[in-house]
Amino acid sequence: MKSIEHGQLADEDTVRVMADNGVWWSIQPFLADEDSNAYTDPRQIARQQQAAEGTVRAFDLAHKHGVNVVFGTDILFNAQGGALQGRNLARLARFMSPLEALHKATGAAGALLALSGDRAPYAGTLGVIREDALADLLVIEGDPETDLAWLETPDTSLRLILKGGRIVKDTLA
Repeated sequence: MKSIEHGQLADEDTVRVMADNGVWWSIQPFLADEDSNAYTDPRQIARQQQAAEGTVRAFDLAHKHGVNVVFGTDILFNAQGGALQGRNLARLARFMSPLEALHKATGAAGALLALSGDRAPYAGTLGVIREDALADLLVIEGDPETDLAWLETPDTSLRLILKGGRIVKDTLA
């Protein structure tokens, strides 16, 4: 096994085993905030709170034991949920620097996907900017070294999008 998805309820012994065996942790920042699912059932509310507390603990344990972490998400093929994607990624800056958070979603995620070998979903190198790599580039209105708030307003913050070598958005002029 090379990757654990979610795992917010992992205990320290499990995280230590993950670190000792080079297991990656693909984790979403499930937090008790405005984007949480709304529940009325007290059992669901309690489980949600447990996951939120576990998220904070998981990032602390991953850092303590040196587990490779990537930004994970379950939001696929859902335009409404996709709008939350940037906010979820921005939340990683609570646990690490903004640039490190971006790396977890790009370079680190590319390194994890490369472990798929022949089953890799993309026929090329991901997560790096170099010749023959598969890279999409963004020019933003913001400073990714200090803050990821620009991820929450992609319509206005993403000034240039280069995808697959083609410009798909350009508002720089």
